[in-house]
Amino acid sequence: MVAQRLDGKACAASVEEELHERIAACTSAGTQPHLAVVIVGDDPASHVYVNSKVKACQRLGIKSTHIEFPSTASEDEVRAAIHRLNDDAELHGILVQSPLPPHMDEEALTDLINPRKDVDGFHPENLGRLVQGRLDGMLPCTPSGVMRMLQWAGMDLTGKRAVVLGRSRIVGNPQALLLGAKGADATVTVVHSRTHNAQAICAQADVVVAAIGRPEMVRNDWIKDGAVVIDVGINRVDDATRERGWRLAGDVHPEVAEKASWLSPVPGGVGPMTIAMLMENTVRAAETFQSK
Repeated sequence: MVAQRLDGKACAASVEEELHERIAACTSAGTQPHLAVVIVGDDPASHVYVNSKVKACQRLGIKSTHIEFPSTASEDEVRAAIHRLNDDAELHGILVQSPLPPHMDEEALTDLINPRKDVDGFHPENLGRLVQGRLDGMLPCTPSGVMRMLQWAGMDLTGKRAVVLGRSRIVGNPQALLLGAKGADATVTVVHSRTHNAQAICAQADVVVAAIGRPEMVRNDWIKDGAVVIDVGINRVDDATRERGWRLAGDVHPEVAEKASWLSPVPGGVGPMTIAMLMENTVRAAETFQSK
């Protein structure tokens, strides 16, 4: 068996195609969706991610505002910027790029964002709605992107055993909630660093979502024949055969393609979907403000 490629780029393109009509409707009614991205410091990966988001906005006709602070900026300066963005009636989405410098409290800054403008879906109000099973708010982009990919591929999760590797507030925990929510109806287990027999648990799963940040940890013997495997990880690993001296690797080893029925690639899998769902959240926010 050779796994089918769960192509995030193709799925993201289909999401963007749907968004074009919604953006046109907003614009014709006098509202251009508008996203503000706040970045602090000079982390190279963060700047790459922000540039990808800005390019997606340009592609779709979403207005974007890019606010940069040096790594020496105070938390109060960032707080003031968030308050200004909250008060801007013509701005619909706010994103604070992670990671922040060590002297800043990322969760406290996230809590300041107006929940209706929280396009990352990390505000306690939005996560609380998800815990309640209410999927009508802002959903975290990566987990909702995974769900859209599974839907796009025509997969019925009802009653399937799903294992989520990782329990972060950004991916693991919300991913488990979405997989088990009404309408998806999977039977979900969360595996983390304190789980006993993690390999054996994963080997029973029909669906595995790997989000642990450990390069190629998930090997063939972690996966049962025919399982669907979603690789959320993106890690930089040394590779002397590459001119740049490194390559990108997921949390899943390439050999898993020999056993899985579907496998998302790294890169080109979950990454494009995360950005696509950020764009969808921004458009949803604009539609919500427009209806008020």
